[in-house]
Amino acid sequence: MPRIRTSYLVASSLAFFLLVFLVIPVGKVIYVAFQDSSTGALTLINFVDFFKTSLFRESFINSLYVAGMSVLFASIIAMPLAYFTTRFNFGGSIIIQTLGIVPLIMPPFVGAVAMQLLFGSNGSVNLLLDKWFGLNIPFMEGLNGVILVESIHYFPFILINLSAALNNIDRSMEEAAQNLGSTGMRLFRRIVLPLAMPGYLAGASLVFLKAFDDLGTPLLLNVNNMLATQAYLRISSIGISDPMGYVISVILVIFSLFSLWVSMLASRGKDYSGGGKGSSGLLKRDMRGWEKAGAYCLIIFLLVLVLSPHISLLLLSFGTIWSYSVLPDAFTTAHYVEVFSTTREYITNTLLYAGIAASFDVAIGVAISYVVLRTGVIGRRWLDYVATGALAVPGVVLGIGYLRTFNDFNVPFIGKPLASWWVIIVIALTIRRLPYALRACTAALHQVSITLEEAAENLGAGKTATVRKIIVPLMAGGIVAGFVTSFATATVELSATLMLVTAESDAPLAYGIYVFMQSAAGRGPGAALGLIAVVVVALGSYLAHHFIERNKRLQVNSTGQ
Repeated sequence: MPRIRTSYLVASSLAFFLLVFLVIPVGKVIYVAFQDSSTGALTLINFVDFFKTSLFRESFINSLYVAGMSVLFASIIAMPLAYFTTRFNFGGSIIIQTLGIVPLIMPPFVGAVAMQLLFGSNGSVNLLLDKWFGLNIPFMEGLNGVILVESIHYFPFILINLSAALNNIDRSMEEAAQNLGSTGMRLFRRIVLPLAMPGYLAGASLVFLKAFDDLGTPLLLNVNNMLATQAYLRISSIGISDPMGYVISVILVIFSLFSLWVSMLASRGKDYSGGGKGSSGLLKRDMRGWEKAGAYCLIIFLLVLVLSPHISLLLLSFGTIWSYSVLPDAFTTAHYVEVFSTTREYITNTLLYAGIAASFDVAIGVAISYVVLRTGVIGRRWLDYVATGALAVPGVVLGIGYLRTFNDFNVPFIGKPLASWWVIIVIALTIRRLPYALRACTAALHQVSITLEEAAENLGAGKTATVRKIIVPLMAGGIVAGFVTSFATATVELSATLMLVTAESDAPLAYGIYVFMQSAAGRGPGAALGLIAVVVVALGSYLAHHFIERNKRLQVNSTGQ
């Protein structure tokens, strides 16, 4: 009975936290969107007004267009990289796959300015095209720029999932098709791609979701006729009483959930499994000389394209003046000196906020995974569903929900509303990154045999001691991976923090980069801060991967023994 009471107490505490800081703020946003601002009655008039306003209709169509085109161009980039490296004996395939994932470690809003310097109307590429051919291509004009940035930044979602799906295809299916005369593109179109469709749809839905909800990229590219930017501009300029900001937020949430639902619906009722005893991946073959040369040329072109933001950011962070020229006029380290001498507050705030948020994430992740997998608490699965559902809540929506919910809640002894205290930023980062830590902790606990707990309890250990001395140490790899992933991604969170920062002294790194990038004079220091953010995320990603692989090896060794 004491153990049952403890389980329910822990589950209740977790449910209360998710209720207060996720369900209620998002629910309040949805409620206000359907509320008449004058009478308080529930109504659809706000949605009618939304679709009657030409700017909002245009923003809605533009967001759908950008998300759809981002999926298309991300697919064009990812499919050749995934197919060549999994289908053929290809030298350097591991390096190609690794470089293909690199764009994920740069926040898209950081890459937006860097890509303007390369592909803008007066950028390096267009200057060379004008000099050689008299051409000027609008790569970065309006929505084109947003699509290009989103495609280059988010295509690794498709690359990772599609590569995994291709590697899991039973080669006997391909061999059977070849024996029946199917080859080349027909084989790919009729057999290989349909069997890999679950992986492709998983990646494509994430690209759609991320591109549809992104706030920082269109803001920095001065594209204001999109839903996320309109929500931010309405709330920041008119105030939290403006109903249109809430209507836009509801639409953002609906389409985020819709993109995930479509990916599941497309796979439902269809059999993608092979007919053999195991999935051994596609049968790899050697290329002819001219085929290999063509494939390498295409892959090198794609890799240069997707790594161009990083190259541009590096040049910008060390450049003096970069305007109407192919390269900066000169190079200096002054931007880094300025960053470390005048903006250390951004860095220290980020380390503090992300560190606390990641710690909360792994603590909550361990608790939820344990309650779900090891107890019989009624309704425990909903803890997992609600916590994971935070993925479908855009940062701008969560920020608006916090402003609406906690703006009138004064913190005792602090003398200010919770919505204007830096702690709310930590809470927002915790909620936004909780799904990452939860998945890592759940995967780690799945690998811990329940017989080890039973053995410890048979030897007299209590439940608390068993968790502390047996479960947590065996989950260490997953816990560390979850912490590092949450920490690294929280350092570059912009959407929620942009809504919640009320004083520059409380601002984190992402906010500082955004402020610097607003002016030409601040782009050098902004690029230096951006490169620091890239290094932090890259290091965090490496450490997470290292601990995951280390944990896998330990599990294999312990199983073998």
